[in-house]
Amino acid sequence: MIHVNKVLAQGHGLAAVLLKRAATVELDWDVRQKSRFDATDSQGRALGVFLPRGTVVRGGDVLVAEDGSLVRVIAAPQPVLVITQCAEHGSAFDLMRAAYHLGNRHVPIELKPDHLKIEPDHVLADMLRAMHLIVNEANAAFEPEGGAYGSGHGGHGGHGHDHGHDHDHGTHSHGHGHDHGAH
Repeated sequence: MIHVNKVLAQGHGLAAVLLKRAATVELDWDVRQKSRFDATDSQGRALGVFLPRGTVVRGGDVLVAEDGSLVRVIAAPQPVLVITQCAEHGSAFDLMRAAYHLGNRHVPIELKPDHLKIEPDHVLADMLRAMHLIVNEANAAFEPEGGAYGSGHGGHGGHGHDHGHDHDHGTHSHGHGHDHGAH
């Protein structure tokens, strides 16, 4: 068994040719949110993954084994519910409202500009349909938001990054920077 104890968010810092040559492993969301799991990569090697507690692995991340080998993670297709607005009478507000209600229930949710994705749940599906949203079953990769205070990489494509902002406070303005989701 090959031991893995490091993850590089989205293969950050690795040359494209190394990523292309790397073995792959397909993992669903249930496994990717665990810090310890076993898997088999595309080369048939048994992997024992031991990451720091609270680490979340995203599709596109690269696992680094103790022997230096790289394994690119692919978010495996899994059953999901895809929530969209009604084309005739819906608006973006309907999806925003649904995201609020799902978040209020601490449901892992993937946010996209034109749809939401959640894990299958018939009670939530009925609630969303009652809100006049369209709910369809699909088999697709699931990458829920990491949360504003969550560990690991989250809602900005898997990378922590800095922003500098200018704020106008009436008679004076100033700029400052802050960090989102640093690793």
